[in-house]
Amino acid sequence: MQIYNSAMLNKPPNTFRYRYGFSMPEKNVYSTGVGLSDKVIRDISRLKNEPSWMLDYRLQAYAFFCSKKIPDWGVNLKNLDLDRITYFIRATQNQTSSWEDLPKEIKQTYDRIGVPEAERKFLAGVSAQYESEVVYESMQKELKKKGVVFCDMDSGLRQYPEIVKAYFATLVPFSDNKFAALNSSVWSGGSFVYIPKGVHVNMPLQAYFRMNAPAFGQFERTLIIADEGSFVHYIEGCTAPVYTKDSLHSAVVEIFVQKNARVRYTTVQNWSKNVFNLVTKRAQVQEKGIMEWIDCNLGSKATMKYPAIYLKGKSAHGEVLSIAYSGKNQHQDAGAKIFHIAPHTSSRIVSKSISKSGGRCTYRGSVSIARGAEGSSAFVTCDALLLDGKSRSDTYPRMRIREKQARIHHEATTSKIKDQELLYLQQRGIKKIDAEGLYINGFIEPIVKEIPLEYSIELNRLLQVEMSHHGG
Repeated sequence: MQIYNSAMLNKPPNTFRYRYGFSMPEKNVYSTGVGLSDKVIRDISRLKNEPSWMLDYRLQAYAFFCSKKIPDWGVNLKNLDLDRITYFIRATQNQTSSWEDLPKEIKQTYDRIGVPEAERKFLAGVSAQYESEVVYESMQKELKKKGVVFCDMDSGLRQYPEIVKAYFATLVPFSDNKFAALNSSVWSGGSFVYIPKGVHVNMPLQAYFRMNAPAFGQFERTLIIADEGSFVHYIEGCTAPVYTKDSLHSAVVEIFVQKNARVRYTTVQNWSKNVFNLVTKRAQVQEKGIMEWIDCNLGSKATMKYPAIYLKGKSAHGEVLSIAYSGKNQHQDAGAKIFHIAPHTSSRIVSKSISKSGGRCTYRGSVSIARGAEGSSAFVTCDALLLDGKSRSDTYPRMRIREKQARIHHEATTSKIKDQELLYLQQRGIKKIDAEGLYINGFIEPIVKEIPLEYSIELNRLLQVEMSHHGG
């Protein structure tokens, strides 16, 4: 995926813009219209020809959603009007495995974003969601021969109903929170991934999510199962047009890492500044399994996201590595939750945040070591960088340690770029904005090095665009 055109780097700072703010003419084949009701949920389930148990689940979730108030902690959600959102749009009648078969407007969207080019160069498979449903998906033939499954969640429910029913909502029940309940009511699209025992998928699988309509809600559901001794790297990217009306993205992700398996899940979140990004993500790890969340939050109006890992098997390991950038009128409220349940489990949380032009970044984390999880260890470090006096950084760590034989390390820093450091670089002919960029590249390097080269290069460039857009 090309996050943005590198040619933009040659433009002066005041010409930088959010490259994906363009929109296409709406030529949808179906829409439920504005607002949410029992009828809308039944219509979504009927259109998808779902089994009765899924409709029942959706309706139970909707009842719970209606009973709960919007959270009054974290980001400010007072301007999020759930009655003015369209909850389901079908953009095209048929899914395809050929870019050329997509409707003109949708194909042009993905061409401009760069997804087809990325697929050709370094991806093992691609799933592209446009509005509420996946419109394109493809995977290398040799992976199919090995039994790898990579499809949209709707197809997963039709083709693998027993597997989906066994795992669906077992990590994130609809009763977890209001927005998990909303997703459970109206979910559509997302990814279903199954990696067979002993299979290593050496190139990443990518899902790309695009909103086009204004005041729209996207509610994908992702389920990943890595069987014993397997490996997969799943990457998701996202963009949306810039509108004056707010939109909502509220996803649910559930990941199951079996014995000796490893899953790496990378997110490059680049929503436009009119999108509320409110998601729930969880993973469960068995004996000697490894789960890695790499979380990059750069876009959106407001984000609330706290990837969680349950270390259930002996010697399981979990990591959450995150970068958050917040500019003018942005609030990134993100973090991590790790639960040590079995003995000799280990975890690492590394959080880096950058705030500029009045932006606000919040780290909200929780580490829990249960009684009986002896020999476990947890490492947490949170570093915040403030680039001006108007910006803000908050850290809310929580530690619940119920086992005496455990090791815990926690540190947090908040700093500013020192004037003398910038002056040193400027005296050597480096412009202030470029000097800040060099400093930031070094600041986030521990996380960027964990991302595939193609993505790390674009992530650094994207940060430069954001910095330039918010003033040098």
